[in-house]
Amino acid sequence: MNTKNIRLSVLDQSPVRKGVTAEQAVKETIELAKYTDQLGYTRFWVSEHHNTGSLAGSTPEVLMAYLASQTTNIRIGSGGVMMPNHSALKVAENFRMLEALAPGRIDLGMGRAPGTDRLTASVLNPSNQFREQDFIEQLYDLRNFFHDTGEPGTPVGRIRAIPQVQTVPDMWLLSSSGQSGLFAAHFGMGLSFAHFINPFGGPEAVKLYRERFEPSEDMPVQQANVAIFVFCSEDEEKIRRHQALMDYRFNQFEKGAGLSPVSYDDIKDVEYSQGELDRINYNRARVITGTPTEIKLKLNWLAEDYKVDEIIAVTITESFEDRLESYRLLAEQFGLVK
Repeated sequence: MNTKNIRLSVLDQSPVRKGVTAEQAVKETIELAKYTDQLGYTRFWVSEHHNTGSLAGSTPEVLMAYLASQTTNIRIGSGGVMMPNHSALKVAENFRMLEALAPGRIDLGMGRAPGTDRLTASVLNPSNQFREQDFIEQLYDLRNFFHDTGEPGTPVGRIRAIPQVQTVPDMWLLSSSGQSGLFAAHFGMGLSFAHFINPFGGPEAVKLYRERFEPSEDMPVQQANVAIFVFCSEDEEKIRRHQALMDYRFNQFEKGAGLSPVSYDDIKDVEYSQGELDRINYNRARVITGTPTEIKLKLNWLAEDYKVDEIIAVTITESFEDRLESYRLLAEQFGLVK
């Protein structure tokens, strides 16, 4: 695949680095959005996570409104709104308001996981039954709210999502297993595969999505991309340290220890059991690191494997300067920087 045809985008989770406040983490997200807008990235998505001290991104729809006001060309979106935590009507109203603020520049990325633990999810939405059918019904309702096409006499037909705007956000489903890819195909929505969560099965899920895609009024042509942890640097030592930190984070998360901000010095002497080393080896497939030339090759291979022309980079670094630099180097390698 030709490098020049690959578009680059961002998924940012507002990571709280060690020694940094949540307020500063959010400010860094804002600065990164402005920076990647200037660099020529296609879209900037922000996430929804709850009950974790290491990620400050809990309300993408709120953050998106401000990001849209601070940027010019880049699409602003959710990666994603976790639908079990919300009513379809409230999501429709949030995103109609965003369309009013930045018409034609808003992406609604949606997930069917809660983005947190079961207890927190039950408090966020006490009526949540964690049923797949509920998610499917939400997608039907959401589409009807956006187009005012609810069946007459039904609640969705009697209620209008406010404000009544003329544009509809691009709708995407996020998937780490492939099941949501089938829903995306059925509803005529975009598919974003979370390789950074599950490094296996993605190309097959995208292929099945393409085969079963049914064009919709909002998305007549199928759209698919892949999201992956990325770190690019010209400093080999920084690359090694970054991989060590990612190894530690994955290990802590899988042990149920939660995620807390750490530095390389905190974890450099950690010794792992053979079982932990096996999991670290598995999880390394979720991350692409390297020098600019290496990154270019690896991301080209990834795009070719998935048969997509857009890669979403998720980058969490020990210093904010390294995060900015990684996105700059990526932009240079893929011809975004003029």
